[in-house]
Amino acid sequence: MPEQFSRPVRRPTSAFDNIVGSHDPAEETRIAHATASALLARVRADESGVSADRLVAFTDEHGIDEIAELWSKAPSRTLPGALWRLYILQLAIHGDPQTAALLYERGRVELASVDAVIAGAPVPANPDELVALIDTILRGAFRGDFAVALDRAAAFCRVQASGATHTADDYEPTEPSRASELTTRALRLSSYAQDLSASAVLWRSGALA
Repeated sequence: MPEQFSRPVRRPTSAFDNIVGSHDPAEETRIAHATASALLARVRADESGVSADRLVAFTDEHGIDEIAELWSKAPSRTLPGALWRLYILQLAIHGDPQTAALLYERGRVELASVDAVIAGAPVPANPDELVALIDTILRGAFRGDFAVALDRAAAFCRVQASGATHTADDYEPTEPSRASELTTRALRLSSYAQDLSASAVLWRSGALA
């Protein structure tokens, strides 16, 4: 995952204070959950799919700051936390599809699991196909089975994490700083995979709020 967003955060943190009214963590959490639930319900009610397409394209058009202000502080295994992680994944792949494709292919080869099948990328997947895949997963979260979308995203993260880990091993003897960056990325992806999988379980039981 990139250490910085590919687009600048245009609105200052104080802008969110004006929306929330205070630094009350409980109030921020309430708003995060309420907006995530309302957004998901509204988009699912639009059978044309236009609303879902707009949300998939949202970060390319507006950056990540508006979403970050609402959902980035939410606990990881909640509805806003899960949606935030889906958007971060999309941002990372759109920001550097070449590296994403390299890590995904390396992970697909190295990882002895069905995660690559669950994620659903072509074999092998080129950068454009990886971008299309993450957009499809995000679109599925808004239009299809939300738990399935989370499971696909988690599988995607596990494949990428495997690729980042093995590539870090390759760089360790000659470029330790690059190896460290890849190891950090692998750890973050692994954490996202765990959170998304857990969120899928919670959604199926009606407990993801």
